[in-house]
Amino acid sequence: MNHFDYRDGTLCCEDVSLTAIAQAVGTPVYVYSASTFRRHARVFREALAGLNRVHLAYAIKANPNIAVLRVIADEGYGADVVSGGEMARALAAGIPAKDIVFSGVGKTRAELTKGLDEGIGQFNLELEEEGVVLAEIAASRGQVAPAVLRVNPDVDAGTHAKISTGKRDNKFGVPIDQAPAMFDRLAPLDGINLRGVAIHIGSQLSDLSRLEQAYARVGALVAELRAAGHVIDRVDLGGGLGVPYKDGDTFPEPAEYGAMVARATEGWDVELMFEPGRVIAGNAGVLLTEVIWVKPGVTDPYVIVDAAMNDLMRPALYDAFHDFVAVTPTGERMTANIAGPVCETGDTFAMGREIDAVKSGDLAVFRTAGAYGATMASTYNSRPLVPEVLVDGDRFAVVADRIAAETILGAERVPEWLAK
Repeated sequence: MNHFDYRDGTLCCEDVSLTAIAQAVGTPVYVYSASTFRRHARVFREALAGLNRVHLAYAIKANPNIAVLRVIADEGYGADVVSGGEMARALAAGIPAKDIVFSGVGKTRAELTKGLDEGIGQFNLELEEEGVVLAEIAASRGQVAPAVLRVNPDVDAGTHAKISTGKRDNKFGVPIDQAPAMFDRLAPLDGINLRGVAIHIGSQLSDLSRLEQAYARVGALVAELRAAGHVIDRVDLGGGLGVPYKDGDTFPEPAEYGAMVARATEGWDVELMFEPGRVIAGNAGVLLTEVIWVKPGVTDPYVIVDAAMNDLMRPALYDAFHDFVAVTPTGERMTANIAGPVCETGDTFAMGREIDAVKSGDLAVFRTAGAYGATMASTYNSRPLVPEVLVDGDRFAVVADRIAAETILGAERVPEWLAK
């Protein structure tokens, strides 16, 4: 469920019309519903209510806007971060350091040190050398770093290849069959408290049986590690639950996922950690855009909008589907190609799709753009960086400014030997 509905013929976000936002802020612009973020955060938590010990860490990469993080922090969520910058955002949003999990395959020594400085709750180790370095840094400072070892269970998530992370040839984690020996070598090191394992097999998952298969392998690993004398008191089960992007898409409900987790982890006696991202943020946002032209085509016309691949990368990157609807539909339909103004053939959102009939000057939205939208935006073609708006009831505010091309240009320098 989301809070984007038509009222008197105009698409609204909660109690604010998108027309009013376009008039006030301009387009393109991301628009988020605070009520949707809250509802999804609560539904996910409620789905896990039957578990004894649970830690929820929102995956900041899905949508790192600091206002969004504040909404989610107010729901009692910690944060899953993959960079020093995301760590800084989590802390700025008021998320306690102890509730931050630092994931990511390329954490630098400076980032590891920063995590120790802040006293974060967990480092998810991606390779043995990282554990050795973390232990050395912590020991040299008289600290002990809480950590878990991320394992790769070699389970195909059944999702897009570019967002699959749990197969043997993916870059994430260590092969699960090598984990016991790594534990034996890492656990005795001064400066580290290796207290569990982590797993994440991919994003936009639609088949719970694949997750259950991966969890079964983790459960067997936990038993093996305990038999070897290791103390295991937490398991990070990652995230990845998918959301529907178009009519007819079916994905497991959080309650189904919760029931599966309870069944798969029975008897583990650990704190279970979760890193939901898209399932909370996806349907909480849209990308609002204006039609520039309707350009005749050989087969179908091109609807050229002012949003582009630099604003919403997913269709160009993954051939991802985002529903496209008019803000004030007339009831008429048309078949068209939808494209942006960037000078790339890949700057195309849809081909030969049936959509609401639109004309130059009309407003429309790309739905389900609250996750992996603005966070992946760029200034390609020297376009302004897209702004973001948060709606809460009948109020809205710009929570990320449109950064003009001139501002970006002002940060560049011509060396003195090229100056004229």
